[in-house]
Amino acid sequence: MLLDSLHGRLLILETLVLAGFLGTAGVALYNAFRNSAETAMREKLQGHVYALLAAADEDKDGKMLLPKILPDTRFTNPTSGLYALVVANSGTFRWRSPSLTGQTQKFLKPQPPGAISWHYWNVDERTMLVLNYGIIWEDYQGQGIMYTFAVAADIAPLTNEIQGFRQTLWLWLGGLAGILLIAQGVILNWGLKPLRQVATDLRDIETGAAERLTGQYPKELQGLTGNLNALLNNTRTKQQRYRNSLDDLAHSLKTPLAILRNAPSQPESFQEFFVLVQEQVSRMDAIIQHQLRRAATVGHGPLARAILIRPLIERLTRSINKVYSDKHKQISLNIAPKTRFFGDEGDLLELLGNLIDNAFKYGKHQIQVSAYPAAKQEIHPGLILKIEDDGPGI
Repeated sequence: MLLDSLHGRLLILETLVLAGFLGTAGVALYNAFRNSAETAMREKLQGHVYALLAAADEDKDGKMLLPKILPDTRFTNPTSGLYALVVANSGTFRWRSPSLTGQTQKFLKPQPPGAISWHYWNVDERTMLVLNYGIIWEDYQGQGIMYTFAVAADIAPLTNEIQGFRQTLWLWLGGLAGILLIAQGVILNWGLKPLRQVATDLRDIETGAAERLTGQYPKELQGLTGNLNALLNNTRTKQQRYRNSLDDLAHSLKTPLAILRNAPSQPESFQEFFVLVQEQVSRMDAIIQHQLRRAATVGHGPLARAILIRPLIERLTRSINKVYSDKHKQISLNIAPKTRFFGDEGDLLELLGNLIDNAFKYGKHQIQVSAYPAAKQEIHPGLILKIEDDGPGI
């Protein structure tokens, strides 16, 4: 499954982000274009009203007179989808464009002077956008006559333009999404190549084809590969030490075993034989204990647990202070709270226990324990320990 793969997870996440971004961008662009197209159409209708007003004249009685030759030739074509109607609000005047011949004229809604209204008008399975604009016209006698100019336009061309833009927009965005997904797949494949190389190198180590990770890895993986190599080296060192300890143990036991094997053939008393057996058994036990201690002394590995020094020393000094309570020693600790030791806690306790115990034995009044990193590096910086007392010294 894709979710079982880091490559698959990243690809799914990037696909979702890309789909969300391009989808949002597509909707925003579509809405912006549609609003712009609708605004442009409304401005055109207003321009037609102003053009009719500019072309209007007066007859001999001072009433409005519109010319036979109109500013836009579409007003003369019944199939153009552009219509105009001018009506006096009092009903004494009515003019229509030639394009309205045979068409219904019910889209006009009288408006007071200066008022503008917009509405959609459905007729004969068509949808019209209608502008009604109210004006006042003064005749020769100075009397104001209120007129309403109505201009209607079929929105089918606008709808087709918007639909065409939408199809083109989503086609381009879909193509862009496909190209970006392919590019992201290539980039992810290239970017995750070092991880696959690490996995391949580890398989080589498992099969014995390699002993360590030797590839050229990016700096983000160098900490991981470095620790893995250190762990491998530490494991091999332990195995070699155990092997050497077993060899030494076998070699050391040869002599006691040979003595015990030859003992029954010697003309000795039972008591002497018993003492001999006891001696050799004790010797073999000492040899075994010695080799076990050698095998256990392995130092700390590359992934050793970090131990806070100060709490450990505080517990240790409290315990030792109880043993030497009659000496009334003053103990001071010069240890930062976050100072750490990377290694075995038992080894550290044994070392510190011996040194602090000697300070209690041979010091006079003051004992100071100091601990600080040996280097400034963050990983395994080493540790410097100082146990000082005011005794006479050795």
